[in-house]
Amino acid sequence: VQLQASGGGLVQAGGSLRLSCSASGRPFRDYDMAWFRQAPGKDREFAAGVRWNGRATLYVDSVKGRFTISRDNAKNMVYLQMNSLKPDGTAVYYCATRPRIEYSSLAVASSYSYWGQGTLVTVSS
Repeated sequence: VQLQASGGGLVQAGGSLRLSCSASGRPFRDYDMAWFRQAPGKDREFAAGVRWNGRATLYVDSVKGRFTISRDNAKNMVYLQMNSLKPDGTAVYYCATRPRIEYSSLAVASSYSYWGQGTLVTVSS
């Protein structure tokens, strides 16, 4: 599976961005998807995830109510709509995917088999 993330950029605090991730190589509909992020000098952390069928999502507490993850299985795309961005949202954002795993948390980075190259989001204060 190949993943290509896009949509990053520079935005002022309070602004919005939408990240996109395209997938190719395997039946996308059978894969869980997630976004992770890595801020400067920090470890990579889970941001948001969505089950293979789109019926369940998970968010880290710090983005709940501001970020929305969605997927379009017909287009092999996953999106992360980010609203009310804060300076601590500055990070490289990575999309990741894994063959669907029932009853397994979406937030575990080691469970993901494939990663995109990352897209940089910079939030200015």
